[in-house]
Amino acid sequence: MSTAHQVRITHIGGPTTLIEVGGWRLLTDPTFDPPGRRYTFGWGTSSRKLTGPTIPAADLGPVHAVLLSHDHHGDNLDDDGRALLSGAGAVLTTVPGARRLGPHTRGLRAGQSTRLTHPRRPTIEVTATPCRHGPPLSGPIVGTVIGFALRWAGQQHGALWVTGDTVLTRRVRRVATRIQVGTVLLHLGGVRFPVTGPLRYSMTARRAAKLCAELRPHTVIPVHYEGWQHFQEPREAIERVFTAAPPPVRDSIHWLPPGEPTTIDA
Repeated sequence: MSTAHQVRITHIGGPTTLIEVGGWRLLTDPTFDPPGRRYTFGWGTSSRKLTGPTIPAADLGPVHAVLLSHDHHGDNLDDDGRALLSGAGAVLTTVPGARRLGPHTRGLRAGQSTRLTHPRRPTIEVTATPCRHGPPLSGPIVGTVIGFALRWAGQQHGALWVTGDTVLTRRVRRVATRIQVGTVLLHLGGVRFPVTGPLRYSMTARRAAKLCAELRPHTVIPVHYEGWQHFQEPREAIERVFTAAPPPVRDSIHWLPPGEPTTIDA
């Protein structure tokens, strides 16, 4: 079991990870449907799921809390992932998402914090961080999204930040000035859709490297870059950009073996 100084992270697929620390088991953006289905995201956009989860939902074990960046896109919460929510101890998501999902869910606005508490585990402070899941003025179309900064006693390098689905904006960059980030789960993929041409709906590797140069995190873990048709920058493209980045950025990247728990110094 991981201590407060270490965190064990398992990349299950897409944006979905299992974070284990101090006895806590936290699940991000649950997506457990099998591959093959096409999902619609509104305004003529859609995508097909290409690969399934590396760990089936039935084999996941207990989940103490779900960190759900948004509930209204199938590549962040699909049917099998939604079925897990009722068995989780807590579900943290956006305010509109909490209204849709019901009273067992805590809705957070960007900048708002809550705590995960248990008598035999370290208290985790969770702060919602800003996201913009598309180009300027796209909020009414793409909906509300948040990320999560997790802090607990004993962290050596700083908070664990799950960026959520976002492009790089001033508000996202401001996280670097407000939160000391030690580990970042970086949602990438450079999402595009044919119907909207060159417009991006998640961060590109080039923008992500720029963000990491400002953050200077100890560990960068890419997620949300594989398994879906609309992800436009696979691992090879991300690796090229980070290999060409300055040493602090280049040396911080850590690729998780799919489905295998990996211990990270936190």
